[in-house]
Amino acid sequence: MTATAQRVFVLSVLALLMMASRAHPFEHFTPPDASWAAFFIGGFYLRGWSRWAFPLLMALAVAIDVYAIQAQGLSFWQHYCVSPAYWCLVPAYLVLWLGGAWLRRGYVRADLGALARLAVALLAAVAVCQLIAQGSFYWISRNVAEPTLAGWWKNYSDWLLPYLGTAAAYVGIAAALQLGAERIAPLLPHGGDRTAG
Repeated sequence: MTATAQRVFVLSVLALLMMASRAHPFEHFTPPDASWAAFFIGGFYLRGWSRWAFPLLMALAVAIDVYAIQAQGLSFWQHYCVSPAYWCLVPAYLVLWLGGAWLRRGYVRADLGALARLAVALLAAVAVCQLIAQGSFYWISRNVAEPTLAGWWKNYSDWLLPYLGTAAAYVGIAAALQLGAERIAPLLPHGGDRTAG
């Protein structure tokens, strides 16, 4: 599989994962929102396509939100989650993307060193993403009547671990698949690229 084909495959999987988890399309079961992990994973595998792959996934995230909100019979612009702070998701998700891209830089193979870098990159990216996304919602949106520093910190800390746990679960699956691909690639007739890069 060529590097371009790998990238197209990864982009397609990430888009499908976001559609399946962000839009809540299933009546009885919806997987946890994979958006944060999708942007981190995208930064790792699609770093060479960042100029257009990031905006494409960002546009998809907004389109999914519009669809999901309107499917409930609500106006997108009057929804609880939509305020001027909503647009801060762009820099928040960009931080996740850059975390994945930083991890990809200098990546050679899946080993303990790479796993340690993954843990640091994911923790830092999720913490800053949460700071931007949650912080902007708390301070800018009309939904918090009397914002305080203590209230913001409680909200930030209450939600950080759940978001980190969800992102880590999806990224862990991607890391396991990466490790498996690296172990199988040398056994194939022509070897193969380890990552799309």
